[in-house]
Amino acid sequence: MRSAGTLALLGALAYGVTALVATPVSAQGNGNATATPDAGQAGSTFTLYWSGVYLDPDCSDYTVRIVWDGGQVIGTGRHSGRGSGSGTATVPANASLGGHRVTARPVCAATSTPTDSFTVTPTPTTTTTPPPQVTTTTTAPPVAPTTTTRPRVTTTTPQPTTTTTTTTTTTDSSAPPASTTTKPFDGDGALTLDKDNIQPGDPLTATGTGCDPGSSVKLSSLGEDVGTAKADNSGTFSTRVEFTMIEPGRHVIRADCGVVLVGSVDIALTSSTGGTTSTLVVLVFFLLVGAILVRRQFAGLFTRSSKSTEQN
Repeated sequence: MRSAGTLALLGALAYGVTALVATPVSAQGNGNATATPDAGQAGSTFTLYWSGVYLDPDCSDYTVRIVWDGGQVIGTGRHSGRGSGSGTATVPANASLGGHRVTARPVCAATSTPTDSFTVTPTPTTTTTPPPQVTTTTTAPPVAPTTTTRPRVTTTTPQPTTTTTTTTTTTDSSAPPASTTTKPFDGDGALTLDKDNIQPGDPLTATGTGCDPGSSVKLSSLGEDVGTAKADNSGTFSTRVEFTMIEPGRHVIRADCGVVLVGSVDIALTSSTGGTTSTLVVLVFFLLVGAILVRRQFAGLFTRSSKSTEQN
């Protein structure tokens, strides 16, 4: 009975050890951005509001840049620390007519860089009408006849002539302006890891998008360099991540390439757990074999004792 209880306890311990699993990486959220107003002329100003953007826990700079078409910084704002904020920006003086992309890009690493659209409208044309011209005609008096009666003097003043020029501009709404240029909308930058969970010795590859074309990429985790790469002409890179020191738990990986991209991976040290499980299985096996041998020995002694009693 005591051997059976020990075996049951060992079996329960083995089941509890093998039931441990690593927690997968949670999904990142997407933020929202709104430009107010969302249309205006070149050189005008607008306010960009954003929400749902959460900075890296180690961040100490809450400055947020407002980027025009993914490249030119046209203003800055301040992050409130609760996932939202706002900033004021000025439309570039050389901006082309049509739709453009405005992005809230935090200085520190963030879960997302939300983007909204802004439409550049043409500058209105002002037409000035000159004042009307007034023409006055005066008729000279006739020559007085040689009489004692003085002649009458008649003065004729014609009505003034007013000339008004009206300019009518007809706009065809079905045809776009000749100088309108619409640039394509690119996606936000992101850092993607090919695995959510790894063990010591497992390969790990990081792929990033949204970098400055041709920029150098430096990957780090917990202040340690874990990889380098170079972005291609489209701002994309791919490289292997190598940890010098392996510590269990979640590791945040940052890729600095003009912008900061963030990803994370869980590292689980399962080799020691596997060894403990194997030891428990071997121990249970030997205990079972020992119990069978002890049972057989007791059965043989009982049989011999019964035969000896019968002979007497």
